[in-house]
Amino acid sequence: MKIKLLLLLLLIIPGLAVTAYGHTVDSVGEYRVEIGWMNEPVVSGETNAIEFYVSPLEPGLELEDQVFKNGITGLKKAIKIKLIYKDESITLPLSPDHNIPGKYYAFINPTVSGFYQANILGTIKDTPISLSMHPPKVEERAYIEFPEPIDLTLTQIIDGHTTLIGDMNDLKESVNSLQESKQQIDVGYVGIGVGIISISIAITALVKSKNN
Repeated sequence: MKIKLLLLLLLIIPGLAVTAYGHTVDSVGEYRVEIGWMNEPVVSGETNAIEFYVSPLEPGLELEDQVFKNGITGLKKAIKIKLIYKDESITLPLSPDHNIPGKYYAFINPTVSGFYQANILGTIKDTPISLSMHPPKVEERAYIEFPEPIDLTLTQIIDGHTTLIGDMNDLKESVNSLQESKQQIDVGYVGIGVGIISISIAITALVKSKNN
């Protein structure tokens, strides 16, 4: 039993180490700050959030030995996160975690893959903070998509349109043949029938192009 428990711990601990590695830790004044993505791996086009932790530094310990505990509350209005991607930026408000004091979220939907910069701006109690931090890279959404999404491409639309024109021409020739044979068909009903058939052909062509 003890051997099985030891093997289980050996399997779990590396997973915990990977999760912790995805966060970035720094300090300002007497406080430890930490950021990371809420859902990892983070992919483009998916709603996520930057997790932000604030706690007092423990005296006598190096930064890498500091851990999050005794989190600082009441920073919802005192701090904002400015998220930057290349030449674009957005300022995000913080939402406190109601179960973990000192933990906050800045919700965002990163629409493109790449590296983002998070500028932490405001004050922690009486300590000003203007700190640039870098959460892990946002991966391309295709990284986790399966099977590949099917989109109605421009080529498919053109192909469907070409097929529709061909079917319309065939229909027109059929109507002309009926008129030339002088069959007793009410022209008004022919017009209605042609309209209904045209709509049906258009819908069928569009569905076929999308399925292809």
